Amino acid sequence: MSAEFPSVRPRRLRTTPAMRRLVAETRLHPAELILPAFVREGITEPQPIGSMPGVVQHTRDTLRRAAVEAAEAGVGGLMLFGVPLVQDATGTAGTDPEGILQLAIRDVVSEVGDQLVVMSDLCLDEFTDHGHCGVLAADGSVDNDATLERYAEMAVVQADAGVHLVGPSGMMDGQVAAVRKALDAAGHQDTGILAYTAKYASAFFGPFREAVGSSLKGDRKTYQQDPANAREALRELAQDVAEGADLVMVKPATAYLDILRQVADASPVPVSAYQVSGEYAMVEAAAANGWVDRERMIMETLTSIRRAGAEQILTYWAVEAARMIR
Repeated sequence: MSAEFPSVRPRRLRTTPAMRRLVAETRLHPAELILPAFVREGITEPQPIGSMPGVVQHTRDTLRRAAVEAAEAGVGGLMLFGVPLVQDATGTAGTDPEGILQLAIRDVVSEVGDQLVVMSDLCLDEFTDHGHCGVLAADGSVDNDATLERYAEMAVVQADAGVHLVGPSGMMDGQVAAVRKALDAAGHQDTGILAYTAKYASAFFGPFREAVGSSLKGDRKTYQQDPANAREALRELAQDVAEGADLVMVKPATAYLDILRQVADASPVPVSAYQVSGEYAMVEAAAANGWVDRERMIMETLTSIRRAGAEQILTYWAVEAARMIR
């Protein structure tokens, strides 16, 4: 043999499925997956979301069944979003104890609350007639501090309904501190906070707006992060942790794996990532056209998010993926 002949052959560890499985560095587990679910007030049948094939706006009854299905698949949690009949300037339905989101929380907690973690989106965009994530000032801008008061109210009614984790997602400065103070004052010291820490003003959110019936005109660039910025995410992380976040999140996931890695390396608390509606829709559309292998794409994207440092992944494929990896 010549001296140049390779004695080191990495391909030895790729020879068979069993060998590749043995040495895999990154593994997915159903308990790491969180299913986002939408529940809509005033419907009697699930309503398909056109831009998200396979995803629906649930009735309260079908949401219960979906929660049971997720628990049986071993999924770790549910993130609930409410779609009310009536939207107004301050998102009144979001703080109504009998509002659709609070009713859905009670339904799901009573159904599967001992089997998985029930979470709720804590934001006003689903409930406002202008579609922004907060209360508007006279000049049409989002009033940060007035919005914090609304978030505090929302946190308490969601906790009263029995939610395990609230997810403040509006990217208001001080939102975690305001929510933590309100929860503690109301006797909900054990209700946790999953902070949407690095949430970018992303085009990948497009289909979600159909899912929640958003009436947004314009954009959210004055409060969600600029996609050009990375260092800013670490500043947000430090602030959220200091204010009492129990978990933190990067959103979207796939286009922000570099951010996810930086946050995961720096965070003292668990790190989640949200594989958002646009990420889901692109794969489903490509698969429907026969351009990609759908199941391989699902697993590859989820594995990449896990590899980049996410300890929990919110994904619309949670139940399907859980069944594939069990």
